[in-house]
Amino acid sequence: MSLLPPRLARKALVTGVTGQDGSYLAELLVQKGYEVWGMMRRSSLRNTQRLSPLEYAMRREDTRLHLCHGDLSDTSSIRRILDEVRPDEIYNLGAQSHVHVSFEMPEYTADVTGVGTVRMLEAIHQLQLPAKFYQASTSELYGKVRETPQTETTPFHPRSPYGAAKAYSFEITRVYRESYAMFAVNGILFNHESPRRGETFVTRKITRAAAAIAAGRQRVLKLGNLEARRDWGFAGDFVEAMWLMLQAQEPRDYVIATGETHAVREFCSLAFDRAGLPLSWQGSGVNERGIGPSGEVLVEVDPQFFRPAEVDLLIGDATRARNDLGWKPKVTFEQLVNLMVDHDISLLEAC
Repeated sequence: MSLLPPRLARKALVTGVTGQDGSYLAELLVQKGYEVWGMMRRSSLRNTQRLSPLEYAMRREDTRLHLCHGDLSDTSSIRRILDEVRPDEIYNLGAQSHVHVSFEMPEYTADVTGVGTVRMLEAIHQLQLPAKFYQASTSELYGKVRETPQTETTPFHPRSPYGAAKAYSFEITRVYRESYAMFAVNGILFNHESPRRGETFVTRKITRAAAAIAAGRQRVLKLGNLEARRDWGFAGDFVEAMWLMLQAQEPRDYVIATGETHAVREFCSLAFDRAGLPLSWQGSGVNERGIGPSGEVLVEVDPQFFRPAEVDLLIGDATRARNDLGWKPKVTFEQLVNLMVDHDISLLEAC
């Protein structure tokens, strides 16, 4: 029996639909009238919380969002879903996407984040689908950066198993584009955050801690390299760039970034200030401390959170995306931090 109800709208398949980017992208595509199919791994626990804004629609008979089970490590499920859905656009966002975890699980990261992409591309090729394909790439490709800011032509030098797996995904997408005339593109997205960011990522770890410490539910936040600088944007802005790439006349790879860089320390200061706990900083290196308004230590450096190979500075140049696609970020860095802190404060107040 076919998975599909009869529909005339354009169809999109989104892998990793339950993640931060997948949920924002699904909302955007539904708003644009797409029939959206979200691929998700089977789990014994409910893991669709990020899709809650769409859950009411999912229960209606006329819903434009459907969930199906598949896995980027399983060729048969990929092929089955593609053959049943036969989407017009495919957004491959699924991955093991945590850098720290990739050092603990390098083989799994390579299989899902790297080889999973070629499984998807080869299935598209074998089924002769005329679908446009978007591959979620990352600023972690640049790692030990060769030039600043980073552009589409900056050489890659990944510094983690995650970055290396994404480098393979980037190159195999280019190979399939050039070999089979596929409309396949890479979006080299710099760091992008939101209230839906996973709780183990440093930005969300900071905003949750700021909210919890302000509420008296946590004493101190422990972080790694406060000097690490990133180009942070809002995930809701960045998924719009994904869609625009697949609406272009020609397939090209694009850097998506704000063009600004901020240190982890700066993110931390803004978050705690928003929570009503302005910080002053004392010491340096592993002895640096964030001191609260009453003189208490609220932030400490813990060496266990340092990466084996650190990436110190990432900042992207999105000139090509601005010129070709008309894309630019809307949410500022400070607005992003405030949005995340306010969300985490509201979650605590609701408990």
